[in-house]
Amino acid sequence: MQIDPAALDKKQCYFLMTSVVVPRPIAWVSTLSAEGVRNAAPFSYFQALSSKPPFVMIAVGPRRGGAPKDTRANIEATGEFVVNIVGEESASKMVRTSAGLEPEVDEFAEVGLDAVASVKVDPPRIAECAVSLECRLDRVIEIGGSGVVIGEVVFFHLRDDVLAPDGTVDPKKLRPLARLSGSGYAPLREMWSIDGEGRIAPG
Repeated sequence: MQIDPAALDKKQCYFLMTSVVVPRPIAWVSTLSAEGVRNAAPFSYFQALSSKPPFVMIAVGPRRGGAPKDTRANIEATGEFVVNIVGEESASKMVRTSAGLEPEVDEFAEVGLDAVASVKVDPPRIAECAVSLECRLDRVIEIGGSGVVIGEVVFFHLRDDVLAPDGTVDPKKLRPLARLSGSGYAPLREMWSIDGEGRIAPG
């Protein structure tokens, strides 16, 4: 099959893209509004951009009707956000925070999330997550109707029980959840190790 994206409507193109670009990591983003209301929302158009200094990006589309989502509005108002990495045990709560609630609703309280104070930014971390990245807004780039939010990571939180001996995060201990298409998600169940010669071994 060959498909010209110009022949697809927005919904068709979205479902095609999200079924092709898989699996995707999930940024569970916590923010504060200018009035101090706590918000949490998941985004799977998310990726690392650089290492030194560390930058990440999330793409935030609009609400139905075109208004900006609370996450983007909060980041642009305060210049700060936290990317929390979703583990398997938090899957249900994470999905519940994707609901389009009104801006005045405290999503931490609504879903039953535990908040932990951050070190360098005001938005709280999500206590249920083993890894959190405190970020400051660098810029927002408009691409295809979405705002690509680029933030500099200014502080890392890594729970001791997910660390490897070298101080990095062991994915087998983190057990991150990945996004597929529709209502599909994928837990990490198997890893490979591939050497420079292309030889594959169980990881």
